[in-house]
Amino acid sequence: MLDEPTNDLDLPTLSILEDFLLNYQGCIIIVSHDRYFMDKLVDHLFVFEGDGVVRDFPGNYTQYREWEKDQEKIKTAPPKPAEVAAPAPVQPVEQKGKKMSFKEKRELELLEKEIAALEQEKKSIDDQMATGSLSYDQLQQAAKRVGEVMELLDEKGMRWLELSEMAG
Repeated sequence: MLDEPTNDLDLPTLSILEDFLLNYQGCIIIVSHDRYFMDKLVDHLFVFEGDGVVRDFPGNYTQYREWEKDQEKIKTAPPKPAEVAAPAPVQPVEQKGKKMSFKEKRELELLEKEIAALEQEKKSIDDQMATGSLSYDQLQQAAKRVGEVMELLDEKGMRWLELSEMAG
């Protein structure tokens, strides 16, 4: 377990530490504010979000920040019906000959429902994990499911973005 291991290290010593840790065969727990150090060494994060919420994220710090930005876009992206009608005069996508088929429109509607359901499932699992009442096996299964749900959210979010751009 390393708590702020890069504090007060000069560059040659930092390089030696990074090389050592990259070749270390065991598990390392790092608590650090050094995002470059974490990006180089970390492949899994536990993000403490406050109020007892700990997010289990498979990836490094940069990937987590990108995921956060994507999630924010997904939350703010769904247009209201009145907003869809407003930009109608400018539709460069349709000018290129790409109109949404009935199937794509239906897929877009279903994706919105699926994304909402997945976000609710993730929140529910996060709440269960935050209680501290789960056994080790239950916690492990919950963490695995959160990872799966996050992957699905990313996939469905990207597809939603594609279809919503087509919709104009």
